[in-house]
Amino acid sequence: MQLAREELEQAYKQMKTIREFEEHLHREIMTGSIPGFTHLYAGQEAVAVGVCENLTEADFITSTHRGHGHCIAKGCDVIGMMKELYGKADGLCKGKGGSMHVADMDVGMLGANGIVGGGPPLATGAALAAKLDGKGSVAVSFGGDGSCNQGPVFESMNIAAILNLPSIFVYENNRYSEHTHCDYVIASESIASRVEGFGIHTVKANGFDFFEVHEVMKELITKAREGNGPCAVEFETTRFYGHFEGDPQNYRAKDELKDDRENNDCITIFKDKVTEAGLLSDDDINKLDEEVNSLIEESVDQAKKSPLPNPEDVTTDVYVSY
Repeated sequence: MQLAREELEQAYKQMKTIREFEEHLHREIMTGSIPGFTHLYAGQEAVAVGVCENLTEADFITSTHRGHGHCIAKGCDVIGMMKELYGKADGLCKGKGGSMHVADMDVGMLGANGIVGGGPPLATGAALAAKLDGKGSVAVSFGGDGSCNQGPVFESMNIAAILNLPSIFVYENNRYSEHTHCDYVIASESIASRVEGFGIHTVKANGFDFFEVHEVMKELITKAREGNGPCAVEFETTRFYGHFEGDPQNYRAKDELKDDRENNDCITIFKDKVTEAGLLSDDDINKLDEEVNSLIEESVDQAKKSPLPNPEDVTTDVYVSY
């Protein structure tokens, strides 16, 4: 698969933005300046970007508690997101969502979700609306390996299959549901084989390789967009940090994380492929790195200077008036 130079630059910049966003949070959380639980996405960037580069602003996604990467990949404003995580009034959700509940309806990001498996039912509703609308939009739900054991996820896949909805279920198997290895909690051969039981076209793919993710998703999204019903994919991937910030990760094998960082870093894999093929140079990569670093620095600076919400605003945005 050959992507245009602009597409390669965009893909790398998005992955690098997610990585630097998360690396900053990892450092800053230790200072106590960011409220609430935070679950970092670093290590899985190729999946979020490989999926969302195939989507338009008219398409929908739902995310998880580990959602920063999905939000950035779908086009959420990075500065607004940083302000949101700092709990500031001019954050993307006015400081009321925080890390696990970032949303931006304007770009089709229907929300990260603190409930494991909470996204697929929302995405299924969006897919039904898209089918009735008839304009060719699709709905993607991201979920981890833990979400595949949730009843509402089964119901969502079943309804999507029955109604022939333009739904794509994306499972990011990073091996651990919180602290438990997937081998202990998934009785079937794989997540993919379980999903096939609903009559849904399903594939397994390498989530460490942006190009494989992009190619697989292009095929699946086109299939759904053309009215051929739901589909699903299980991506093998990894997370570079714990389930949450502060997780000691005692459940991981000795040197497992070291091996992942050395051999399964999706950003390193991307850089090696494009530079060896002469598609982008080291100078091109360095320039993009500088742009990303500048964006993250600006977002942090603005977030720290932004005002906190007023106490009287706590009761606003609670109910919708029709």
